[in-house]
Amino acid sequence: MAINTVLVDSLQDKALEAYAHLTEAQLRNKLEPEQGIFIAESFKVIERALDAGFVPLSLLVIPHWLDMTYKTLNDYGIKDTTVYVGEASVLEGLTGYELTRGALAAFRRPELPTVEELTKNAKSIAVIDGVVDHTNIGAIFRSAAAIGVDAVLVTPASCDPLYRRAVRVSMGTVFQVPWTRICTTIDDWLKNGINELRDLGFATISCALSKTARELDDPVFDILERIALVFGTEGDGLSPKVIEACDYVARIPMMNNVDSLNVAAASAVFFWHLCRKNSKRLLMTNAETTL
Repeated sequence: MAINTVLVDSLQDKALEAYAHLTEAQLRNKLEPEQGIFIAESFKVIERALDAGFVPLSLLVIPHWLDMTYKTLNDYGIKDTTVYVGEASVLEGLTGYELTRGALAAFRRPELPTVEELTKNAKSIAVIDGVVDHTNIGAIFRSAAAIGVDAVLVTPASCDPLYRRAVRVSMGTVFQVPWTRICTTIDDWLKNGINELRDLGFATISCALSKTARELDDPVFDILERIALVFGTEGDGLSPKVIEACDYVARIPMMNNVDSLNVAAASAVFFWHLCRKNSKRLLMTNAETTL
């Protein structure tokens, strides 16, 4: 087995359709994960995918990054894949955008775990409900990774965390924070999703502006052992049905007549205040076991 290097001289090469012609829905594929793939952009993100155990189906790079590509593949013991090489202008014409740091890689999608499997040992999780901006999805994952949230659940109304831009904005942390989809339909989420979390032992907290909302420093949150923070769509936030179904409603105290934050920024504040104690507890436990 050896690395197969192919010069890109045609924008019509069918082998490159994953990078050029397929929509994100087609990339996911109805047979996901057997035939579904995702695209990772930039070497930092590609390396995090490799760290997580993903094996590249192929890579697409500009000549300047070819040596770096070979080194990366060698470092990770990748012996059997195809590296497509083309000038920046050709690849931009192929993909429709400028390659960030000159590299893309296609990977097979993983099989997602069940909610019960994912949350078995979790203390704090985030539920993303109806967030449709890929940048926000990626930013939420990055904050979750940085602050130590144990897992992320994505409802049917939210966009795909493995969308190329979401992966890039997350800086590859979508490969570090365990995640899965909760429920298969929006109706199922509204009817059963929160009850499933409650049955698994989580106190559900809707992050929303509401007359019944408690501020983040409310002592009631300090005694909760397992929490699920639920975040809503960028425009309207969480639906009244979701807010009503949750055990608590929490809000960030605001100043200067600002009524709310972007959902990605808000998630970082909620994670810091409500999830950090669990992360600190976990870090202390790990430190004790190594002494």
